[in-house]
Amino acid sequence: MNAPSRQPDDLLSELQCHGVRWQDQSTGLSRRGGAGPSDHKALTLGARTAMVPVLNQASLDSPYEARPSSDGDLALIFREGRQVGQVELPGVPKFYARSTADGIPYWKIATLHSRDVLATTLLQHCIRMNDAATSCQFCAIGQSLVAGKTIARKRPAQLAEVAKAAVELDGVKHMVMTTGTPQTRDRGAAILCEAAAAVTAAVDLPIQAQCEPPDEDSWFQRLKDSGVVSLGMHLEAVTEPVRRKIMPGKAEVPVSRYFEAFEAAVEVFGRGQVSTYILAGLGDPEDAIAEMSERLAAIGVYPFVVPFVPIDGTPLAHHPKPDNALMQRLYPRIGASLRRHGLHSDDIRAGCAKCGACSALKHHE
Repeated sequence: MNAPSRQPDDLLSELQCHGVRWQDQSTGLSRRGGAGPSDHKALTLGARTAMVPVLNQASLDSPYEARPSSDGDLALIFREGRQVGQVELPGVPKFYARSTADGIPYWKIATLHSRDVLATTLLQHCIRMNDAATSCQFCAIGQSLVAGKTIARKRPAQLAEVAKAAVELDGVKHMVMTTGTPQTRDRGAAILCEAAAAVTAAVDLPIQAQCEPPDEDSWFQRLKDSGVVSLGMHLEAVTEPVRRKIMPGKAEVPVSRYFEAFEAAVEVFGRGQVSTYILAGLGDPEDAIAEMSERLAAIGVYPFVVPFVPIDGTPLAHHPKPDNALMQRLYPRIGASLRRHGLHSDDIRAGCAKCGACSALKHHE
């Protein structure tokens, strides 16, 4: 058997763009459907745990294949019959074995991402999801609910119970709370405040909240007062043609409003504690992503650039996978912006950019 030859950083980027052909998908920790990045499996390469696509159709034509060990603790990664790496498989967390008093499994309330991040979607519904004229074409927020893998609304007391167990049993270090956008002016900030207050009253756990920009900037201070330490408001796409095509409903909120909200949120949470997802591969030009990242970093917002993953069951299920060459050009450019403006993921108190498992950007800061 040939020895591995690829550097872990290069292999990570390749795997996140191409995905991995995985015969036994039951091994290790994985996630199909739901809000945010999905159809991934958590894989540990060296010191880094990353989320790598393995559960979508797009991964079936990946040049990479995984061959898990008999005990399920690790897998060898092959390309064209040649071993190029080895990954460890994080096990199922202990808190998954528990249920609430009314019989709801904890894993339906919050899930483990990467190695030490607890994540939940408070409202498994969005005002944009049922109409093709407004829905985000990449989103699978309704899939996990239909499949019975979650519940429609997570209550504050439930979240507090699960978060406390995740910290005590599995050493969870921070938490991400996102939500489908409700039909209210606050865009979900109100229920995020309720949930964060309940969790922080029960356990010492830094929380990132994620929502669309609320109509009133006063919500940012309310979120902070409830226990939220960092905030995500996600652009996803950066140019107007791509925004209108890929997420027509969200595109009704102009980029100018996002920047007003970003600046107001940075005043409350501090530089580097506000972030935004940018999905590379949706059609935005490379220069547009790099220029937007520079603009964001300049005002203290961390641009978390992630390769887009086509999710089965969505209108973009057959969208081309991102080009690793594109990501390898983008990452150093964005890293330079981060350094220029003094932003680093290790300084973020909680959230996706701190975790970094869905991107290789951390290696370029």
